[in-house]
This record gives sequence, C-alpha cells and structure tokens, in this order.
Amino acid sequence: MSYTQPPSRSTSGIHYFAEGWRLISRPGIKRYVVLPLLVNVLLMGSAFWWLFSRLGDWIPAMMSHVPDWLQWLSYLLWPLAVISVLLVFSYLFSTLTNLIAAPFCGLLAEQLEGSLTGKPLPDTGLLGIAKDLPRIMAREWRKLMYYLPRALLLLALYFVPGIGQTVAPVLWFLFSAWMLAIQYCDYPFDNHKVSFADMRRALRQHKTDNLQFGALVSLFTMIPILNLVILPVAVCGATAMWVDRYRSQFVR
Repeated sequence: MSYTQPPSRSTSGIHYFAEGWRLISRPGIKRYVVLPLLVNVLLMGSAFWWLFSRLGDWIPAMMSHVPDWLQWLSYLLWPLAVISVLLVFSYLFSTLTNLIAAPFCGLLAEQLEGSLTGKPLPDTGLLGIAKDLPRIMAREWRKLMYYLPRALLLLALYFVPGIGQTVAPVLWFLFSAWMLAIQYCDYPFDNHKVSFADMRRALRQHKTDNLQFGALVSLFTMIPILNLVILPVAVCGATAMWVDRYRSQFVR
C-alpha cells in the first residue's frame, strides 16, 4: 500500500515527527527498526546514566563563571545551565550513536521508502550493508566536517561571561535542531546518492519545518526513556518527509 499525504493534513515538522512514531510499527518495517534501536538503547542509555552521575559537579562549575552583576538572575541561569549541558551532551552522543548506527539507519530509510511509495526494495541484508559501508562512513565524515567548526564556535561562547549562560544555550538549541534535521533527512537523500550540498539546499526550502522537526528530536533526546527510541522514530519521520517533499525533485 503506497503512502499518500492527504491535502487537508498538516505537513509541518511537527507532523513528520508524529509520523515517525506511527511508522516505526508499520507492517514489514518493524524488523528494520530493531538494530538501530538496540544501538541507541545501549549507547544512549549508558551515556545518560554517566551524565546524571556528573551533573552535580558540572553545574556548580559552570555557574562559577557567572559575573557578579548577573548573580541576581541565578534562579533563572541555573536551569539554563542544566539545559545547556543536556543539549550539548545529548547532541554529541546522538552524533556518536548515529555514526555507529548509520548503516542500519540507511537500511531502515530505504525499506520504509519502498513501503511508503508502494515500490518495495530488495532486502540487501548485512552483506549489502557491508558493501555500502565505505560510502556511508564517508558521508558521515562529511556531516561531521560541516558540524565541527560551527559547534566549536558555539562551545567557545559558553566561556564568555554573561553570554555563555544566556545567549549560547538558545543558539546551541537552534543549531542542534538544524543539525538533527540534516542528520536524519540525510539517510533517504544519501540512499539516492544526492550530494550533501544539494541536500542542504533542498532542506533550506522548508527551513522552518525542518527546524521544528529537529527541535522536537533534540527535546526528546534529552528525555530519559524516550531518548532510547528516538533514533528510529526520527529516521522514519525524516523518510516520510523525503517521500512527500523531496523525492520528486531527485528521483525520476
């Protein structure tokens, strides 16, 4: 059965995020959800257990950089500091998780696209993943090179008194939302050998919706338990977005 988007339904980033939760249980797709889900549970579960054991030391250290003239705002800056640590940490570890799970995420996106379009693709299995591994890792490296200089610049802002505790968390959240939209939308784009630059140009056509999608993924990545299943959900939501909005531009 092919996937058609009723014109009366919203197609915002919020809609596609909700679609991801629905599509992970789509018949014929659930078995492709298992491997990325296992990778995510093992890595993100361990990472967040370690993070929460360290927060008690890190937050006071961050608050020590608040200048005297902002001390009166400490009641507001404290939760911002916690959110900042969670944002940075969740994105860094989700990036590591995505790097390891990339071959399985690409396979999930490929099979889901076939199911949504009514044109099922052959199950290439682990052998097909192994053959594609060099190309997949090269693509992940390309995304990392796009991300690193921008992330380092934003991280440097955290050490600027005042700005680091007020403006930097907002900028980091927006940047993380954009990067997560890129990360998950890239799987179906890469399956069709669309270049990284062409994909970014396509995503900018609907930047607000993609920021909505990435922001929700970012928020759920910070929530214990829910963050354990967010990876396949995001892949499925991004693949539905690809089928509706971008596939016709790149697949003839």
